[in-house]
Parts: sequence; structure tokens; C-alpha cells
Amino acid sequence: MSYDIIVVGSGPGGYVTAIRASQLGLKTAVVERESLGGICLNWGCIPTKALLKSANVFEYLSHAEDYGITVKDAKADFGAMVERSRDVASGMSKGVQFLMKKNKIDVLNGTGVIKAGKKVAVTDKDGKTTDYEASKAVIIATGARSRQLPNLPQDGKKVIGYREAMTLKTQPKKMVVVGS
Repeated sequence: MSYDIIVVGSGPGGYVTAIRASQLGLKTAVVERESLGGICLNWGCIPTKALLKSANVFEYLSHAEDYGITVKDAKADFGAMVERSRDVASGMSKGVQFLMKKNKIDVLNGTGVIKAGKKVAVTDKDGKTTDYEASKAVIIATGARSRQLPNLPQDGKKVIGYREAMTLKTQPKKMVVVGS
């Protein structure tokens, strides 16, 4: 298959680039191995802001009397807060999916590998690889990933990455964040 532009990665840099390319009349595809919107929308910026909003609302409720409002027995449900943040991320990812369809951008689901001659090999979840060619450009917009530190390996329990942090079942009593 041939496109004018192939964008590898559908985070904020990738999907906005793809939309603009399509609006300029270029036949465009986006390669994404997971959910549209990338790490930022699905695991970083957006769900963390949703969690912060829940915490902010709870903080307001805890001090409602300062505003002349009486609230009895306000309780935080950590699991429900996490679920809400996941729902917000999912909804926004579906919004990006809508934008891809609206702008006639093909979504190539899989892992992209850049090859010589403006080509991208995309391997899907079943292991099937398909080669695609871009006549004008291949744009790399692969975003961020959690870095494994040699002296602090992630075990998924005591040392966790962003995915585990965003889906905790219970609120930790204390936490140390390494990195930003």
C-alpha cells in the first residue's frame, strides 16, 4: 500500500500531524501498536489530570463549610477515581479514532519499523508483517516510554511503571516517584 505520508505513532504529535497532512490533501496513514492517542492520552497527561480533578473535588468537599455548604460523610473511593480516569482516557482515544475517520486517515494497527526508501513495515498483533510506502515522508512521532533503571528494575509490585501506577487497586500509604 502506498501513502503520501505515514506517521508512526498516534500521540498528540502524531495524530495532529496526520490530521493536518490529510487536510492538506495528502493520503495519510498512522501506525499505532496500542490505543490511539499514545502514552500521553492513554497513560500520562489525560488520566493523571482526571485523577487530580477527582482529588480536587474531594478537597473542595472536605472544605465545603468554608463556602457555606454542609456536606456530611464525604468519602473518597480510590477505585472509582481510577476507573473514572481510565474512562476519560478511553473516551478521548475514541475521539481520536473519530478524527481519523473524519479526516480519512488509515490507521495501521501494529508495530512500525522504518525501512530504507520511505518504507514502514507494520507487524500486527498476530505477527503478520505488511510493508507500506510513503511517497513524500515517514514521520516518526513515537513519544515517551518508561525507562527501566539498571539499579531499580520494575517488578510490577514494589517498583512499578506508569501503567501499573494508573491502575492501582488501592491507594498507597506512601510513594516515591523517580523521574518526571
